[in-house]
Parts: sequence; structure tokens; C-alpha cells
Amino acid sequence: MNKLQLYIRLARPFTLLPPLLGILSGAICAFGSAHNPDPDSRVTLSVVLTVLLGSLCASLMNAGSNAINQIYDLEIDRVNKPHRPLCTGELSLREGWAFTWIMYALALIPTWLVVVYPYNSFSEKLFAPLKYHETFFIYLAGLIFTFIYSAPQLGRTKENGFWANLTIAIPRGCLLKVAGWAMVAHIWHVEPWYIGGVIALFLMGAASTKDFADIEGDRAGGCKTPPILYGPKKAAYIISPFFVFPWVFLPLGVRIPDPQNPEHPILTGNPTLLTWLGVIMFLWGLYTVYLILRDPDELTRLENHPSWKHMYMMMMFVQIGLAAAYVL
Repeated sequence: MNKLQLYIRLARPFTLLPPLLGILSGAICAFGSAHNPDPDSRVTLSVVLTVLLGSLCASLMNAGSNAINQIYDLEIDRVNKPHRPLCTGELSLREGWAFTWIMYALALIPTWLVVVYPYNSFSEKLFAPLKYHETFFIYLAGLIFTFIYSAPQLGRTKENGFWANLTIAIPRGCLLKVAGWAMVAHIWHVEPWYIGGVIALFLMGAASTKDFADIEGDRAGGCKTPPILYGPKKAAYIISPFFVFPWVFLPLGVRIPDPQNPEHPILTGNPTLLTWLGVIMFLWGLYTVYLILRDPDELTRLENHPSWKHMYMMMMFVQIGLAAAYVL
């Protein structure tokens, strides 16, 4: 197998789609919201290139995150996922680190040019005031969270139960959505953080679906994941509400006044579509909970339990649904 194929395996390309969708969805939500700074709401070349750049950077950031997680989890992966290229020795740790830093550099540096209207030209974006480089600092925060999750020097929250879920939910749920929003509009509104908070709340529980099949290796590596701390059955009941109740906040968001501007609700997208999206996600969450609770021990026997697949599909569907609610 040539090196390119090995690096692709290290990046785990299937996991790159949700962040790409999250960025695109966040940008579309900002474009269709009441907070779009362009009074004419135009789809300009500058807007399109900015969103495409930010989306690519999000995928590269996720690739770097996947690589650094495999570096620090090498001994755990030798038990749980021995086929990965660092475990097999097909890639060295030095090559893994080189890939990580290249991905992080390619993901972070270009986001300095992601500055919203009325800064349209390259020079305007490059030399815009520091406070308008919101996307750069969100990406930087996301990068730091990947180290907090994996690196012992920064706490390695992966070893500490729901702290691990929190350091997944904040960057991949909340900050991802806000980063997409920041490519079109400013982030100092309640709306992007409210949407990001809903997705983060979902991930607080849903992120643990991957932990059940990894119990053996995680225990050997000193990780205290929820299935290890509480046992598979109790952990399954603990994470189940997070698949269902976060989606209640979508229909609520179109009815609660925005505290910064009570003339409109917090969510300024299509209220009917947002309400139905909340209902669909709520019912989908109930079905996923049924898959989890009918046999919690099954989660420990399957590497990719159906609930894990549904978690990924729910993430992608809600991003598409949110985007549709802000343009229709």
C-alpha cells in the first residue's frame, strides 16, 4: 500500500463529512438569518469562496484531530483497532506527527482570510481589524480542544468520563456551527450559539456510542469512559436522553423572543420547517434509543453498532435540515 493510501486511512475520511456539512450548514443559516450583515443578502463570489475555504479547513482540522488521537491512543488502538496504520507500523509516529501538524497548519492559517461583509477583497480581509477574524480564533479554540481531549500534558479528558464527551461536544457541536456562521455573519448574537448548543447537547450523550465497543482497550489504557464507569446497561440509560430531548429546543427557539432583540424569536429561520425538523429528530432519537436499550450489551460486541451509524446520520440530517430552514 502506498503512503498516500496510508495517510488517507490515518485521516479516516468518513469522519470528515460531518464537519464539512456543519460548516456549510452554519454558513447557510447565517446567510438566511436576520443577522446577515449584507443588506441585500447577495450570494457573491467572495461569500462562496469564503465558505468553501472554511469548509475545506474544517475537514483538514478533523483529519489532524483524527491523527493526533491515534498517536496518543496507540496502545489502546493496538487492542481495539489493530488494523490502523500506526498500529501496524506502516506509518511511523514521526510520520503521524508530521501529518498532524501539516493538517493543522493547512486548516488554521487560511482561516485568517475568513472575514465577513463588507470586507470583500483579499487585502481587506488580510488586514481587517483583529476583532473581525472571528473564524480564525474559533478554529484555534477547536485545535486546542483536540489536544485537551488527547494529550496527557493538557489533561487528556478522554480518560475522565463525561469530560471527554464535553471536549467533543464543544468543538464538534457548538464551535463547528458557530464557525460556519462566522463565515457569513458576526457571531455576537444568541442565534448561532443557540443552534450550536442544541447540537452540542446531542453530542454530550451520543459521542459515547463509540465507547461501548472499545471497553477492553480503553480499560487497558486507563480511560474511564461511561461504559467502564457505570457498566454498559446503566451507561446506555444515561446517554439515551441526549438522543431525544435536545431537539425540543428547535421548536422552542422559534417561539422564544431573542433577548437581544425581542421583535423576533431566537431562531429566525422558517418556523414551520424548524418545528418539523425538531419533531423528526425527536422521533428519530426515540428509535435510536430503542436500538440502544433493547440490548445494551450488544453495543459492546459490535464495532459499529447501529446506534453509532444513526448518530452520524442524525448529525448530517440535522445540518441539512437547518440549512433548508434558513433558505426556504
